[in-house]
Amino acid sequence: MNIQVIIPLVIFLVAIFVVGFVASKQMSSSGGFLQEYFLGGRELGGFVLAMTMVATYGSASSFLGGPGTAYTVGFGWILLAMTQVVTGYFVLLILGKKFAILGRKYNAVTMIDFLKARYNSPAVAILSAIAIIIFLFSAMTAQWVGGGRLIESLTGLEYTSALFIFAISVLVYVTIGGFRAVALTDAVQGAIMVVGTLVLLIGVIIAGGGVPAIMQDLLNENPRLVTPFGADGTLTAAYVSSFWILVGVGVVGLPQMAVRAMSYKSSRAMHRALVIGTIVTGFIMLNMHLIGVFARPILPGIDVGDKVIPLIALEVLPPWLAGIVLAAPMAAIMSTVDSLLLLVSSAIVKDVYLNFIKPEATERRVKQISFGVTGILGIIVFLLAIQPPDLLIFLNLFAFGGLEAAFIWPVVLGLYWKYGNKYGAILSMITGIVSYIAIHFYNNAYGNLLGVHTVTIPVVLSLLAYIIGSLAIQRKAFQF
Repeated sequence: MNIQVIIPLVIFLVAIFVVGFVASKQMSSSGGFLQEYFLGGRELGGFVLAMTMVATYGSASSFLGGPGTAYTVGFGWILLAMTQVVTGYFVLLILGKKFAILGRKYNAVTMIDFLKARYNSPAVAILSAIAIIIFLFSAMTAQWVGGGRLIESLTGLEYTSALFIFAISVLVYVTIGGFRAVALTDAVQGAIMVVGTLVLLIGVIIAGGGVPAIMQDLLNENPRLVTPFGADGTLTAAYVSSFWILVGVGVVGLPQMAVRAMSYKSSRAMHRALVIGTIVTGFIMLNMHLIGVFARPILPGIDVGDKVIPLIALEVLPPWLAGIVLAAPMAAIMSTVDSLLLLVSSAIVKDVYLNFIKPEATERRVKQISFGVTGILGIIVFLLAIQPPDLLIFLNLFAFGGLEAAFIWPVVLGLYWKYGNKYGAILSMITGIVSYIAIHFYNNAYGNLLGVHTVTIPVVLSLLAYIIGSLAIQRKAFQF
């Protein structure tokens, strides 16, 4: 066990606990438990809003899986990753003021609240809650496994012990602090991601003898590593451009991103978040993936992509500095997990319990249920993450792409098209999920249909389903 690596991580976890405690004090002194616990009282400023969006979107894949793939594929993967830069910009630009205004008008605390009010349909709410609970629960478990594995690799602890430390760390601040704690810790974690990325990039460039020397080493090994088409030439223009739907504009349909577009306190905060979020996302995505490619000549022969960043950090930095830098991927995983945990909790408490089981529940009772559900969810995920069942791994494959295909049109056209109705929304959600799963299996067996990413065709089909369903059944203009 390397104490010099562990100490910065322990300091990081303690700082996160402190933020959760402070957030819980702020929550207890304000009114409206549901608004506060699940939406932070709609008081997020521009910087916190930008960083919570960056940190929520930036998961283990941004800091471990993505750079690991760039290590293998080369500069082509960097080009692919850069399509994510506009993610936060699109979410706030498309949803923006109108989503926040209607959210307040409908007294919506979750995205499902908005959909239920916009379409006046319990069926839309139930279908949405089921999709969120199943898919995001699976995605959350996969992230917990990643967090446990990272602590295991850094500390040498048994996997179960490492997973326990990770679970306790997340549960404490999410359960007691709610959305405000999640957003504030996201801001801290986002700052750590930026600093960690910069320090590691400088360390890798120095260790490689400078950028010209690293580029020459890559050219000597395989000239395709520095082309847009990947080391084996498989990254086509159609695939790269369609991938942008999954990681760019399609993110508008992800519930954990959409709910953040309800939480800012003013237009000025939103505009600041647009600029800050885009700059920070671009900085992290470009440089983390550059680190992945630049690591190849310094540490050749790494066969597991997720190990590239931990190994290169320990190779080029002093242990204490590597510990600080490796808090960045830990922050990325924790910031994604905490948001998903709160989102699934809100789907159960607000969208199922309060809407359909006990609408007249007192605030005290709702508070008890919210704390209890969040805690119980964490324990269940911990138990599942010890040895994840095959079904969870299966569902996790579809989590983000499937949710994008299901929700993007009911949310976006629900905001901007007055003829959108519940029949179009239900048809669009079912078409999006079913076609995404079907095309996923087709692509696995026969290669990418039409040469584009899996999410592309389901997004188009769910759009057609929304329009046809809305116009063909009970066409009527909606009064916003």
